[in-house]
Amino acid sequence: MSGSETGAGDGGQEVAAVRGGVPEAAAVRELTARLGLPGLVDVHTHFMPKNVLDKVWAYFDAVGPMTGQPWPITYREEESRRVELLRGFGVLAFTSMLYPHKPGMGTWLNSWAADFAARTPDCLHTATFFPEPGAAGYVRQALDDGARVFKVHLQVGGFDPNDPLLDDVWGLLAGSGTPIVIHCGSGPAPGAFTGPGPVGALLARHPRLRLVVAHMGMPEYEDFLGLAERYDGVHLDTTMAFTDFSERLAPFPTGALKRLAGLQERILLGSDFPNIPYPYLHQLHALERLGLGDDWLRAVLHDNGAAMFHVKP
Repeated sequence: MSGSETGAGDGGQEVAAVRGGVPEAAAVRELTARLGLPGLVDVHTHFMPKNVLDKVWAYFDAVGPMTGQPWPITYREEESRRVELLRGFGVLAFTSMLYPHKPGMGTWLNSWAADFAARTPDCLHTATFFPEPGAAGYVRQALDDGARVFKVHLQVGGFDPNDPLLDDVWGLLAGSGTPIVIHCGSGPAPGAFTGPGPVGALLARHPRLRLVVAHMGMPEYEDFLGLAERYDGVHLDTTMAFTDFSERLAPFPTGALKRLAGLQERILLGSDFPNIPYPYLHQLHALERLGLGDDWLRAVLHDNGAAMFHVKP
């Protein structure tokens, strides 16, 4: 993280920005107020059943050898406290990104997410799926139950998005225009079906899909920018991109900033909260320091997500 920020996630202490000792929530709200925004729309936050999240956190606790640097969880808090923190930051809408890693989990996870959304009105009802018999049925049920966004993780799931078991799923989602946040880049480590090839083949078959490429497609940034330039439904989220942590692992190519500016209406704020190894504020500062201007920031931090999900202040 930058020298102007520090994190203190353990023990329930609020992360503070060192700049003048201003508490982090106040610093986030100061940034959005400067831009004239009512708040933030974050399309990439994680809420999931506790036993699943515990395993996710254990993974990040052990991921240091893979990334070459430790990955402390800044917001290792219980569920209600995590919701409280996002609201304190002025996040108007967020997601409960969750994903199965084997058959038989999708229905259970979707049931949990539906309940979470029902008791958390500022959470965009999130659902997921896995290539398995019956996937189209439970995806259709999730849509009927009000799911507004889906999450797919090709790296964790280890599956090809072009698996025939998903043909009807993609058809349903393309037809409904439902956004799908998809982790398809090869960071932090490549998977059998990560990279632009499998997703490019999927889009060739289903060009109307509204895909939100997680992490800007890290580290294959330019390839995924190319897909967004080719397909109107392809967006990218900022999750962890441009931060000091990620710049050490997979720096964004300076020469691609002009293309990033040109895709202003297709870039959405994502954070990976709570699983980030730095303060939430740092993601916002990382976007600000790109120097793409206040109009670009307004679009990314609020306007694009608010338009996609019909979020009102």
